[in-house]
Amino acid sequence: MPSPHPIILAPSVLAGDHACLAPALEAATNASAKWLHLDIMDGHFVPNLSFGPQTVADLRTRDSNLYFDTHLMLANPDQHIEAFVKAGSNNVTVHVEPDYDIADTLCRIRDLGAHRGIALNPGTPAEAARPFLRDVELVLVMTVWPGFGGQSFIEDTLEKMRQLDQWREQDSLAFRLEVDGGIDLETAPRCRACGVDTLVAGTAFFKSPDPAAFRRAVENR
Repeated sequence: MPSPHPIILAPSVLAGDHACLAPALEAATNASAKWLHLDIMDGHFVPNLSFGPQTVADLRTRDSNLYFDTHLMLANPDQHIEAFVKAGSNNVTVHVEPDYDIADTLCRIRDLGAHRGIALNPGTPAEAARPFLRDVELVLVMTVWPGFGGQSFIEDTLEKMRQLDQWREQDSLAFRLEVDGGIDLETAPRCRACGVDTLVAGTAFFKSPDPAAFRRAVENR
Protein backbone atom coordinates (compact mmCIF):
# COMPACT_ATOMS: atom_id res chain seq x y z
CA MET A 1 0.00 0.00 0.00
CA PRO A 2 1.16 3.60 -0.52
CA SER A 3 2.75 5.05 2.59
CA PRO A 4 0.82 7.66 4.59
CA HIS A 5 4.01 9.77 4.61
CA PRO A 6 5.77 11.85 1.95
CA ILE A 7 8.75 10.09 0.39
CA ILE A 8 12.09 11.24 1.81
CA LEU A 9 15.67 10.55 0.76
CA ALA A 10 18.14 10.58 3.66
CA PRO A 11 21.76 10.89 2.45
CA SER A 12 24.14 8.86 4.61
CA VAL A 13 27.28 10.67 5.73
CA LEU A 14 28.98 7.28 6.10
CA ALA A 15 29.67 7.55 2.36
CA GLY A 16 31.25 10.98 2.73
CA ASP A 17 34.91 11.86 3.23
CA HIS A 18 35.67 10.98 6.86
CA ALA A 19 38.62 13.36 6.88
CA CYS A 20 36.06 16.15 6.65
CA LEU A 21 32.35 15.36 6.91
CA ALA A 22 31.15 18.95 6.59
CA PRO A 23 31.09 18.79 2.75
CA ALA A 24 28.83 15.73 2.97
CA LEU A 25 26.38 17.71 5.08
CA GLU A 26 26.63 20.62 2.66
CA ALA A 27 25.95 18.29 -0.29
CA ALA A 28 22.78 17.07 1.41
CA THR A 29 21.70 20.64 2.11
CA ASN A 30 22.48 21.80 -1.43
CA ALA A 31 20.43 18.92 -2.81
CA SER A 32 17.48 20.14 -0.69
CA ALA A 33 17.44 16.96 1.39
CA LYS A 34 15.38 17.22 4.56
CA TRP A 35 17.07 14.36 6.44
CA LEU A 36 20.66 13.31 7.11
CA HIS A 37 21.39 9.70 8.09
CA LEU A 38 24.18 9.10 10.62
CA ASP A 39 25.49 5.54 11.07
CA ILE A 40 27.14 4.93 14.45
CA MET A 41 29.22 1.73 14.60
CA ASP A 42 31.15 0.31 17.54
CA GLY A 43 33.32 -2.45 16.05
CA HIS A 44 31.42 -5.05 18.12
CA PHE A 45 27.85 -5.27 16.88
CA VAL A 46 29.18 -4.58 13.39
CA PRO A 47 32.76 -5.10 12.13
CA ASN A 48 33.59 -1.46 11.65
CA LEU A 49 33.94 1.85 13.52
CA SER A 50 32.50 5.19 12.48
CA PHE A 51 32.16 8.17 14.82
CA GLY A 52 30.58 9.26 18.10
CA PRO A 53 28.31 11.91 19.58
CA GLN A 54 30.91 14.69 19.34
CA THR A 55 30.93 14.35 15.55
CA VAL A 56 27.13 14.51 15.52
CA ALA A 57 27.26 17.63 17.71
CA ASP A 58 29.84 19.26 15.43
CA LEU A 59 27.71 18.53 12.36
CA ARG A 60 24.70 19.96 14.15
CA THR A 61 26.51 23.26 14.63
CA ARG A 62 26.86 23.41 10.81
CA ASP A 63 23.13 22.94 10.15
CA SER A 64 20.23 23.45 12.54
CA ASN A 65 17.48 22.49 10.09
CA LEU A 66 18.33 19.02 8.78
CA TYR A 67 16.56 16.17 10.55
CA PHE A 68 19.33 14.02 12.05
CA ASP A 69 18.35 10.36 11.67
CA THR A 70 20.85 8.55 13.90
CA HIS A 71 21.22 4.78 13.55
CA LEU A 72 22.98 3.10 16.48
CA MET A 73 24.70 -0.09 15.36
CA LEU A 74 25.96 -0.77 18.87
CA ALA A 75 26.15 -3.80 21.14
CA ASN A 76 24.83 -1.69 24.04
CA PRO A 77 22.74 1.13 22.52
CA ASP A 78 20.89 1.70 25.80
CA GLN A 79 24.09 3.15 27.29
CA HIS A 80 24.52 5.80 24.58
CA ILE A 81 21.12 7.20 23.66
CA GLU A 82 21.33 10.25 25.93
CA ALA A 83 24.64 11.35 24.44
CA PHE A 84 23.31 11.18 20.89
CA VAL A 85 20.07 13.00 21.69
CA LYS A 86 22.04 15.74 23.45
CA ALA A 87 24.34 15.93 20.41
CA GLY A 88 21.38 16.92 18.24
CA SER A 89 19.78 13.69 16.97
CA ASN A 90 16.12 14.08 16.08
CA ASN A 91 15.57 10.35 15.74
CA VAL A 92 17.52 7.53 17.41
CA THR A 93 17.16 4.05 15.94
CA VAL A 94 18.25 0.97 17.89
CA HIS A 95 18.52 -2.65 16.77
CA VAL A 96 16.43 -5.57 18.01
CA GLU A 97 19.33 -8.05 17.89
CA PRO A 98 21.53 -7.12 20.90
CA ASP A 99 20.63 -8.24 24.43
CA TYR A 100 19.22 -5.24 26.30
CA ASP A 101 15.85 -3.88 27.45
CA ILE A 102 14.48 -2.58 24.15
CA ALA A 103 11.13 -1.37 25.48
CA ASP A 104 12.77 0.61 28.27
CA THR A 105 15.31 2.09 25.85
CA LEU A 106 12.55 3.25 23.50
CA CYS A 107 10.74 4.88 26.42
CA ARG A 108 13.91 6.69 27.42
CA ILE A 109 14.47 7.99 23.89
CA ARG A 110 10.93 9.39 23.94
CA ASP A 111 11.44 10.93 27.37
CA LEU A 112 14.62 12.61 26.11
CA GLY A 113 12.53 14.31 23.44
CA ALA A 114 13.61 12.40 20.33
CA HIS A 115 11.76 10.16 17.92
CA ARG A 116 12.32 6.42 18.20
CA GLY A 117 13.28 3.85 15.60
CA ILE A 118 13.73 0.08 15.61
CA ALA A 119 16.05 -1.66 13.12
CA LEU A 120 16.23 -5.16 11.68
CA ASN A 121 19.27 -6.81 10.11
CA PRO A 122 18.71 -8.69 6.83
CA GLY A 123 18.54 -12.05 8.58
CA THR A 124 16.12 -10.91 11.31
CA PRO A 125 12.41 -11.58 10.63
CA ALA A 126 9.82 -8.81 10.68
CA GLU A 127 8.17 -10.51 13.67
CA ALA A 128 11.07 -9.42 15.88
CA ALA A 129 9.96 -5.79 15.52
CA ARG A 130 6.22 -6.36 15.90
CA PRO A 131 6.08 -5.97 19.72
CA PHE A 132 7.52 -2.46 19.34
CA LEU A 133 5.59 -1.10 16.35
CA ARG A 134 3.21 0.96 18.50
CA ASP A 135 6.16 2.51 20.35
CA VAL A 136 8.23 3.85 17.44
CA GLU A 137 8.07 6.53 14.79
CA LEU A 138 10.31 4.61 12.37
CA VAL A 139 11.14 1.02 11.41
CA LEU A 140 14.41 0.48 9.55
CA VAL A 141 14.88 -2.56 7.32
CA MET A 142 18.56 -3.11 6.57
CA THR A 143 18.84 -4.17 2.95
CA VAL A 144 22.54 -5.02 3.29
CA TRP A 145 24.51 -6.39 6.22
CA PRO A 146 25.48 -3.38 8.32
CA GLY A 147 29.07 -2.29 8.72
CA PHE A 148 30.28 -1.26 5.28
CA GLY A 149 28.99 0.90 2.45
CA GLY A 150 28.75 0.00 -1.22
CA GLN A 151 27.15 -3.45 -0.79
CA SER A 152 24.57 -4.96 -3.13
CA PHE A 153 20.87 -4.85 -2.28
CA ILE A 154 19.51 -8.07 -0.70
CA GLU A 155 16.38 -9.12 -2.59
CA ASP A 156 14.85 -11.15 0.24
CA THR A 157 14.29 -7.99 2.29
CA LEU A 158 11.47 -6.84 0.00
CA GLU A 159 9.04 -9.31 1.57
CA LYS A 160 9.93 -7.98 5.03
CA MET A 161 9.01 -4.47 3.87
CA ARG A 162 5.66 -5.72 2.58
CA GLN A 163 4.92 -7.44 5.88
CA LEU A 164 5.70 -4.35 7.95
CA ASP A 165 3.65 -2.17 5.62
CA GLN A 166 0.75 -4.61 5.93
CA TRP A 167 0.88 -4.46 9.73
CA ARG A 168 1.07 -0.67 9.61
CA GLU A 169 -2.14 -0.49 7.62
CA GLN A 170 -3.87 -3.32 9.47
CA ASP A 171 -3.19 -1.83 12.91
CA SER A 172 -3.61 1.83 11.84
CA LEU A 173 -0.03 2.69 12.81
CA ALA A 174 1.90 5.73 11.67
CA PHE A 175 5.58 4.74 11.72
CA ARG A 176 7.82 5.58 8.80
CA LEU A 177 9.23 2.58 6.94
CA GLU A 178 12.90 3.10 6.11
CA VAL A 179 15.45 1.10 4.10
CA ASP A 180 19.23 1.36 4.10
CA GLY A 181 21.72 -0.38 1.83
CA GLY A 182 22.18 -0.60 -1.93
CA ILE A 183 19.57 2.07 -2.60
CA ASP A 184 19.83 3.54 -6.09
CA LEU A 185 17.55 4.50 -8.97
CA GLU A 186 16.78 0.84 -9.66
CA THR A 187 16.10 -0.40 -6.13
CA ALA A 188 14.37 2.71 -4.74
CA PRO A 189 11.11 2.32 -6.73
CA ARG A 190 10.95 -1.36 -5.85
CA CYS A 191 11.16 -0.48 -2.15
CA ARG A 192 8.58 2.26 -2.55
CA ALA A 193 6.22 -0.26 -4.12
CA CYS A 194 6.47 -2.24 -0.86
CA GLY A 195 5.36 0.74 1.24
CA VAL A 196 8.75 2.28 2.00
CA ASP A 197 8.70 6.06 2.45
CA THR A 198 12.22 6.80 3.78
CA LEU A 199 15.25 5.77 1.74
CA VAL A 200 18.83 6.03 2.92
CA ALA A 201 21.42 6.39 0.16
CA GLY A 202 25.15 6.83 0.55
CA THR A 203 27.35 5.82 -2.36
CA ALA A 204 24.69 6.44 -5.04
CA PHE A 205 23.92 9.92 -3.69
CA PHE A 206 27.47 11.18 -3.16
CA LYS A 207 28.79 9.73 -6.41
CA SER A 208 25.91 11.10 -8.45
CA PRO A 209 26.91 13.84 -10.91
CA ASP A 210 23.79 15.70 -9.76
CA PRO A 211 22.78 14.80 -6.17
CA ALA A 212 19.73 17.08 -6.31
CA ALA A 213 18.44 15.29 -9.41
CA PHE A 214 19.15 11.96 -7.73
CA ARG A 215 17.10 13.02 -4.69
CA ARG A 216 14.19 14.11 -6.87
CA ALA A 217 14.28 10.85 -8.80
CA VAL A 218 14.29 8.74 -5.64
CA GLU A 219 11.45 10.80 -4.20
CA ASN A 220 9.81 10.78 -7.65
CA ARG A 221 9.25 14.53 -7.69
